Amino acid sequence: MKVENKKIAFGLTNVFFTFEKVIAEMKKIQKYGGEIIPIMSKDTYTTDSKYYKSIDFIRDIEECSNRKIITVEKEAEEVEADILVIAPCCR
Repeated sequence: MKVENKKIAFGLTNVFFTFEKVIAEMKKIQKYGGEIIPIMSKDTYTTDSKYYKSIDFIRDIEECSNRKIITVEKEAEEVEADILVIAPCCR
C-alpha cells in the first residue's frame, strides 16, 4: 500500500516497551510521504515507570510527526484519517 499523501492516525496504547518500534514505523511512513497524526489517552501520555519516561517518547513522537500528540477525546473523535493504526495491537 502506498502511504504518500495519506493521513495516518496512530492510536498509541500503553504498551510502552513497544514505542521504539512504533516510532521507527512512523519514521518510515514519514519518509514515504505519509502524514502522521499521533493520539494517546491522557493516562498513556502522563505515565512514567521504571521502563518508560513519557517525556522522551512524547518528544520523539512529536518530532517525527511534526504535531502535538492529541490527548483530548473530543479532538481525537474529530480526526479525519485515511488509515487508523492502533499500536501496538498485540505483541
